[in-house]
Amino acid sequence: MLLAATALMLAVHLLPTPAPLERNGELIALTADGKTCLAILLFAVTLWVSEAMPFAATSLFVVLLIPAFGITDFATAVNAGFGNPLILFFIGVLFLSTGFTLSGLGTRMVLHVLRLAGTRTDRVLLGFLVVGALLSMWITDMAVAAVLLPLGVGVLQDARLKPLESNFGRALMISCAYGPLIGGIGTPAGTAANLIALSYLEELAGVSISFGQWMLVGVPASLLMIPIGWRLLLWIFPPEIDVLPFERHEIDAKLAALGPLTPVERKTLVIFGLTITAWLITPWLADLTGGRVDPPIQAVALAGGLTLFLPTIRVMTWKEAQQNMDWGGVMLIAAGLSLGLMVFDTGAARWLAQALLGNIALIPTLLRPFVIVLAVALLHLLFSSNTVTGALIMPILLALALDLGLDAWSIAAPAAFTSSLAFILVTESPTNVLPYSAGYFSIRDMARVGVWMTLGAAVCVTVSIALGGLFTG
Repeated sequence: MLLAATALMLAVHLLPTPAPLERNGELIALTADGKTCLAILLFAVTLWVSEAMPFAATSLFVVLLIPAFGITDFATAVNAGFGNPLILFFIGVLFLSTGFTLSGLGTRMVLHVLRLAGTRTDRVLLGFLVVGALLSMWITDMAVAAVLLPLGVGVLQDARLKPLESNFGRALMISCAYGPLIGGIGTPAGTAANLIALSYLEELAGVSISFGQWMLVGVPASLLMIPIGWRLLLWIFPPEIDVLPFERHEIDAKLAALGPLTPVERKTLVIFGLTITAWLITPWLADLTGGRVDPPIQAVALAGGLTLFLPTIRVMTWKEAQQNMDWGGVMLIAAGLSLGLMVFDTGAARWLAQALLGNIALIPTLLRPFVIVLAVALLHLLFSSNTVTGALIMPILLALALDLGLDAWSIAAPAAFTSSLAFILVTESPTNVLPYSAGYFSIRDMARVGVWMTLGAAVCVTVSIALGGLFTG
């Protein structure tokens, strides 16, 4: 597959430059450097999709190929990715996610939700979706799925429900993926694709979106998707039992075994709460102090994450962080940013946007988010990473928005959200692979509900953006 990817890259690089596109009397040309960027893009996507090499290794290859083909010098290519403040944001969020998981707070929270939900299967399913969505607004999707998975499997095993034979087993395990995916779009911290969207908006379109502005659109979209996902799972996989064959006191016993909040859990909870508060109040602090107190959200994330290592706090050790954090994701974001910026700067994104979506301006404004969600969802089927999808799609859509004079945020938001909503194929996201590994549902099972869920998500995102537009003008 490496040879095939290399051959494809060289073939596109050596092809003659195509004739310019004509749009409204203007000629939009694909430059030689732009064509080479698309060639590197095909190389990277082929290896990312086939997983012939580790994601991180392919990503670092990209950083080498950009200067090797003379598109820019090595220092600029590295600075475009690794020099981006987004990298520190992501590292800070990973610190917080790892601390939350290792402290045991996630397990305790899920057990409390199960206690409130009771033993009715429909309520247990809703409880898993809700807690997955709420947690993944603040910590990474995969970490939330990792917390939910053993608890969900425990519920199914206690109920003596067998893999691939139980409809409730299918629904509950799929909810362990859908909850985190749904909640991941709620805040910028939810997933790496959100951070990429924010970075591109600022660098390419000059649009700065605050934490609160993102939540104004992202949280309503998430909340709308929860009942839709719940009803779809119950409709397509009607539970064979109405009530789980165990009592609430058994959940109480598990909570009692955990005991009261440990010092580590209390420290993690306080740091988590302070970090979220700082993210939300930063714009108001800037206004009140005339800009004297205006820490960027990247700095807040990094400060919150590093606080977990302070000697008097010590939620986790550096060795534990190394073992439990997805450092390959950092490489993936850095390479994606570097390649995406080069695709934009060379004009390749503008040319590709006009070739693929040049007529989007003809679609009524209210329907554009719906069309963008479906278009990005189809492209997502090709990529096995939310980050890769976001890194490739955002420069293309922003180039289109700037070219056609459309509002950059209303075009970028549905694309950014859909980069994280991998509902159809198990292979679209590692968040799906974890619950799938338990063996309770098949790839076909997830696709059956995923097609409907994607249509529902398109409606939810469209409604949320329309409502956000009414409030913000």
